[in-house]
Amino acid sequence: MNIAILSVSLNVFSTQRIMEEAQKLGHHVELIDHTKCSVKLGEGDPKIYLGEEEVTNDFDAIIPRIGAKVTKHGAAIVKQFEMNNVFSTARSLGITRARNKVRTLQIMARKNIPIPETVFSINPDNIEEQIQLLGGPPVIIKLQEGTHGLGVILAESKKSAKSIIDTFYKMDTSILLQRYIEEAQGEDIRIIVVGNKVVAAMKRKSEIGEFRSNVHRGGDTEAVKPTSKEEFIALNACKYLGLGVAGVDVMRSKHGPVLIEVNASPGLKGIEGASGVNVAKHIIQFVERNAYTRRK
Repeated sequence: MNIAILSVSLNVFSTQRIMEEAQKLGHHVELIDHTKCSVKLGEGDPKIYLGEEEVTNDFDAIIPRIGAKVTKHGAAIVKQFEMNNVFSTARSLGITRARNKVRTLQIMARKNIPIPETVFSINPDNIEEQIQLLGGPPVIIKLQEGTHGLGVILAESKKSAKSIIDTFYKMDTSILLQRYIEEAQGEDIRIIVVGNKVVAAMKRKSEIGEFRSNVHRGGDTEAVKPTSKEEFIALNACKYLGLGVAGVDVMRSKHGPVLIEVNASPGLKGIEGASGVNVAKHIIQFVERNAYTRRK
């Protein structure tokens, strides 16, 4: 099978691992830098180019690893491959939905997936009322499209919350506010879904003095067995967003697990190291089960 990994570099650990496992299983795999791809529309059939080389019909499947800074362009390239009947491990619409935290939470709320109490607004005149809708401080302030824990701030007082929120509004930056889940004690669960199955999970705990548990922020990790409710949340979140492969972050509150966010391009280094599971191989096997059927 011919497989393309849409990624900007082979120096990325997750890209290396996926390519390694694809080659072990006997597939031809290429790195396609989606930031260097162009699409030609108009006369004749649409065509996809990598630089000057046409790659429209070169692949049976693609594995998107789209970075946050090029989400729109990357998703558009994925969409064009989809329209050419090439199997993708993540739908283009799922990528754009997952990248926007508010859109993800709106979909989850409509589907009755438990989420933290959340407020979003662009009104700078009622910041205090927005904070009170969450029961007052402390509150979590998040950029709507942040990744790796960047753009996530804990405001412990009303004064600091108002100052931070007002600054973001003046910068015309889209944010959301969430109730701080104190009982989670800086821990969350990263669950990896491949197809319709949970293949790995790890608990992430923030380091001392840090409330964000992301591995990129220095959090500790350990293997964990998700509860049936946590697996239900993860599987259905991916189903509703349209993602065949994703990392789903869940936090344990006193009212039960709640979905924090969904990552359409989850990193593999932390989860493979903590769980001992060959996630990259699961991804390639998922492609094998689906790509041939789609192309036929």
